Amino acid sequence: MADIDARSVARFVEDTAHAAMPHRLYTLIFPMDRPNGKVLLGMKKRGFGQGKLNGFGGKVEPSESVEQGAIRELAEESGLRATRVENCGLLLFYFEDNPVAMEVHVFMAHEYSGKPAETEEMRPEWFDIDNMPFSQMWADDKCWWPLARNGRSFVGRFWFKADQVTITRQALTPVDSLDFARNARNIS
Repeated sequence: MADIDARSVARFVEDTAHAAMPHRLYTLIFPMDRPNGKVLLGMKKRGFGQGKLNGFGGKVEPSESVEQGAIRELAEESGLRATRVENCGLLLFYFEDNPVAMEVHVFMAHEYSGKPAETEEMRPEWFDIDNMPFSQMWADDKCWWPLARNGRSFVGRFWFKADQVTITRQALTPVDSLDFARNARNIS
C-alpha cells in the first residue's frame, strides 16, 4: 500500500475512509483566451484517457509543487508556457477495483506564451467556452465545467465503474475558496 502524499488535501474534503486511501496527485490545466471566448483542449493520443478531449495535465512529480506540475505538464503537452495560473477546483476520482484515488487539482491558465503545438501525447485545439464538446470528454466534465467557466471554485468527487465511463455516484460542491489546500499544494 502506498503512503499518503504530504501534498494531498484529501483530509480536508473526504470522509475518514476515503481520506485514508492512497491518493495519486494529478493536475489539469485549461489555457483560456477570454477575449475570444475560447479554451484550449487536447485530444489525448495515448495512455489513460486516450481518444478523449481534455485539459492538459498529468502526474505531479515528487520534487515539485502541484502548481509547478500543472505548468510543466502544459508545456510538455502543448508547447505553451503558463505565466499566470489560478487554482479553481479539486476533483477526486474513485474507480471500481482500484484502491488508489486520483486527486486532480484543476487550474486555469490566463497568461501564457508560445503557440499550441501537437505533441506525442496531445493534439491541441481551441473550443468555444460556451459550447464545449462534452460528448468527446470525460463524463464528469459537464458537471463542473459551468462552475470553472464562471470563475467559481469547486470540490467534486466522482465514482466511476471500471469502464471509466459510467459515473455511479457524485458530489459536487461550489466553495468560496480553496485556501484550505494552499499550504499542502505548495509543498515541494
